[in-house]
Amino acid sequence: MKEIGLKDKLKGEKLSSPKTLTGAAMLVALYTILSFFTFKLSTTLEIGFAYLALAVCGMMFGPVIGGIAGAVGDTLGFIVSPNGAFFPGFTLSAFIMGFIYGILLYKKPLTVKRIMFTSLIVMLVCNLTLTPIWLNMMYGTSLIALPRIIRNVIMYPINTILMYAVLKCVCSVRKLEA
Repeated sequence: MKEIGLKDKLKGEKLSSPKTLTGAAMLVALYTILSFFTFKLSTTLEIGFAYLALAVCGMMFGPVIGGIAGAVGDTLGFIVSPNGAFFPGFTLSAFIMGFIYGILLYKKPLTVKRIMFTSLIVMLVCNLTLTPIWLNMMYGTSLIALPRIIRNVIMYPINTILMYAVLKCVCSVRKLEA
């Protein structure tokens, strides 16, 4: 596989392409639908699987479109089913999550190590850094919450296995389609 530079990676796919626009829109819709199946354990603790749609979007279309899909999906999810007041920090987190998936997965071979690394980076940046900051700003919760850390440690292998399975499946379907 040809190695691409950061500049090319940041370009990703052209959003003006009908195939890209349609694919990204479908993944935003899937992200929004999957966000409805988030299990709330408490006010500040939840488990969801919407990240899988963002991972696919970032892998297929690159970091910019992956980030845009995350932000649009988060905003659309709030419009369709508001859950409290809108807070732009979570939209920023969704953008960053899609961007990270694009940076680390776009036009790269899918290996277990790469998926583990990607899942770890998203967990550290979004789940354990940004989310506590947003929750602290909104509710005054502690920045370091042991239940959140425990949940992320438990969910890390589950998220990694699910992401690997879904991305491998998408890659095999795309190869059949091409």
